[in-house]
Amino acid sequence: MHKIVTIFIGCLLIAIGIDFFVMPIKALDGGFIGLALIGNYLFKARPGMILISLSLPVFIYTWMRARGMFFHSLFGMVFLSYLIDLFEPYEPLGPIVHDHPYAAAMVGGVLIGIGFGILLRNDTSAGGIDLLAKLLAPRLRLNVGVLILIMDAIVVGIGGLIFSLDTFFLSIATVTTGGLATSLYTSRFFDY
Repeated sequence: MHKIVTIFIGCLLIAIGIDFFVMPIKALDGGFIGLALIGNYLFKARPGMILISLSLPVFIYTWMRARGMFFHSLFGMVFLSYLIDLFEPYEPLGPIVHDHPYAAAMVGGVLIGIGFGILLRNDTSAGGIDLLAKLLAPRLRLNVGVLILIMDAIVVGIGGLIFSLDTFFLSIATVTTGGLATSLYTSRFFDY
């Protein structure tokens, strides 16, 4: 039951960060979510459905390497994808977010980062890059948040080539604050 509550809280924070702060300003997050947002901005495709499609190969890898993590992460991916698509039409903070895009990008990044940190700290995830980073971090001897930040930078760089400089810099603000929030939340310094 603890894992289910953890997954719910983490996914809820991530979905709120994406839908209420990042998407209204057309910024990107990194990883598979960033790729799903690119698909949404370019083709009006449902980001949750894109996220599920992109995560399938990672889940196959997880099934082979860490079956215990597979089941909780599968639930997280489905739940996160559902919440992202559920909240997508709403902009409850619309004028504030549009008037202060860099603050919105940073708040969105912090919510996303804490959401992922909650999931990772409890040995679960929402699939995608964070699950891959969780599996690879011990082998590469990197903090999970730092590894996610590197992977996210690649996606933001791709998005920067497709969209405007504003999108690029807003996305950097989102990914940087998200990566730092995840890194701090998963750091051994904060073990309790």
